[in-house]
Amino acid sequence: MQVRTPTETRIGALIDNIEQVIYGKRDVIKLCIAGLLARGHLLIEDVPGIGKTTLAHALAKSINCSFARIQFTSDLLPSDITGVSILDTRSKDFQFRPGPIFSNVVLADEINRTTPKTQSALLEAMNERQVSIDNVTYPLPRPFIVLATQNPVEYEGTYPLPESQLDRFTLRLKIGYPGKQHEVRMLHRKGGDAPLSQLVPVLDASDVLALQDIVHEVKVDGSLVDYIMAIVQQTRQHDDIELGVSPRGTMSFYQTAQAYALVEGRDYVIPDDTKTLAVAVLSHRIILHSQRTIAGTTTEAEEKVIHEILDSLRVPL
Repeated sequence: MQVRTPTETRIGALIDNIEQVIYGKRDVIKLCIAGLLARGHLLIEDVPGIGKTTLAHALAKSINCSFARIQFTSDLLPSDITGVSILDTRSKDFQFRPGPIFSNVVLADEINRTTPKTQSALLEAMNERQVSIDNVTYPLPRPFIVLATQNPVEYEGTYPLPESQLDRFTLRLKIGYPGKQHEVRMLHRKGGDAPLSQLVPVLDASDVLALQDIVHEVKVDGSLVDYIMAIVQQTRQHDDIELGVSPRGTMSFYQTAQAYALVEGRDYVIPDDTKTLAVAVLSHRIILHSQRTIAGTTTEAEEKVIHEILDSLRVPL
């Protein structure tokens, strides 16, 4: 019987803990944790009521970190996210009141329901892990991750995320409907209690930061680096793609592959890691020529092109 390393034990405990409230979605949970360990952010594009909020809250509780949910609406202001300076009548000085972005795990719910100006309030926070207000820079807590949910852009009353915003998201995921047996299990929860109330932390912030540091030690063979670059280069040369993956996207692909290998219990990346992640990491980072989207939704067309690129390339042995 193989003995699990301390790293495997911690990651396994985190997966098992979240799976107590998100039934039958172990693969999605692994991708979520890989995004966290890669110091990334997640964009979840799916129908309402399938557990997006529960996933974010379960992650925060499992790592014993602060959690904030921001409901994005058309009248939301940037200061509603980042915070605001208020005049203290006693001291006659302005006091900064931090907004919900100053949490370890931030759920940006229905992010494309608000205007691009408000969406852009997240850019500095997601990229630099800091917020600048009134010429003062405030660091965000560590670890820090944004999980944003998005309605399909074909819905009315939505604002498509700009390319610069999409490029900050490490992974775009779909949770999907649960299988029948898992949905039945949901119906039979004891007394109908909210499962989140039963969840206890299995890690803390220092554990997560330590795991994030270990990610950089995961080995990536030169042939796999060439494979990653070949995939990225194809996105910049494909006939159906107007704008390919950026260098930031290449870095995310590499780092997330390292994190995913660690989640799978390895200290080295294998080709299957990159193939598993390619659609989730790259598809939202490309812009297709307009005629390509006729066959389906924009998301479906983007994912199909990435699959075509994967099928056209030789996988290193």
